[in-house]
Amino acid sequence: MSKIKGIYAAGLSILNPDLSLNIEKTISHSERIIDQGCHGIAIFGSTGQAQLISVTEKINFLNKLSTSKYKEKYIIGTGLNSLGETINLMKVAMSLNFKKFLIMPPAYYKYEDDEVIQFYTRIVEAVPESEIILYNFEKLCGYKFSINCIKELVKRFPNQIIGVKDSSYNLFEDLKIENFSILPGSELKLLKGLEFGCSGIITATCNVTAQLSRKVYDDFLLNNQQSYNKKLCDVRSVFDQFNLISGLHTLCSQRDQIYRNLLPPLRLLSQEEEKKLMEDLKNLNFKTNSSMAA
Repeated sequence: MSKIKGIYAAGLSILNPDLSLNIEKTISHSERIIDQGCHGIAIFGSTGQAQLISVTEKINFLNKLSTSKYKEKYIIGTGLNSLGETINLMKVAMSLNFKKFLIMPPAYYKYEDDEVIQFYTRIVEAVPESEIILYNFEKLCGYKFSINCIKELVKRFPNQIIGVKDSSYNLFEDLKIENFSILPGSELKLLKGLEFGCSGIITATCNVTAQLSRKVYDDFLLNNQQSYNKKLCDVRSVFDQFNLISGLHTLCSQRDQIYRNLLPPLRLLSQEEEKKLMEDLKNLNFKTNSSMAA
């Protein structure tokens, strides 16, 4: 088991005009932002339209991804409402030598800590060689992990439950577990999280902030002056005005029109929203191909 450290993007899924998954474009997008500074990619998370993409397409994608030069840098999102489909997708991924998984509890039904523990217990028992990052995002699944729940899961499965992505932000300041990765879901929490002992971040906007985020992370490790954190946080705050998926695809479509394709009910920003996004980013002198500009 290895601790997850560094800057991870919650990768975008790139679609064809018929809304099928464009496997080659999705992989090339991910590899580009790794080259820009990300330590890795969490693919098929909420930013990647994971709940809207078919399991068949995900399996086809994993088969192709297994040949990538950056294969070891991927965390695979396999959290589905169906326990059986979650386990089956993990088994396929394991057969292709992927081991790290990001898994959110099921949405729709209400439940408490005991039920969540049972859900992950079933997964670990079915795929005991897996390494799981819990996904804490109450806004999307209706459940918020407690510190006690996570400690109990780690106590039971120390080799399988290796970290948590904290997008509810109730954990990253106070949760302390040895050799356990805590990764907030926003650049706004990157520096503060590192100061509290977190391992890095997994965020949507790292699809466009990879260089800035990596500079803040590296400067922290080197005890350098933080010259880029304010700009990084300002950029994230611009995107937080909108649906993140809509904003990211709208911005990326300025470079390639294929990013305009989104699975309903997701949509691009309206013309008015797009104008504001572009103006706000221009005011920050932010460009995706030169995000280190002062």
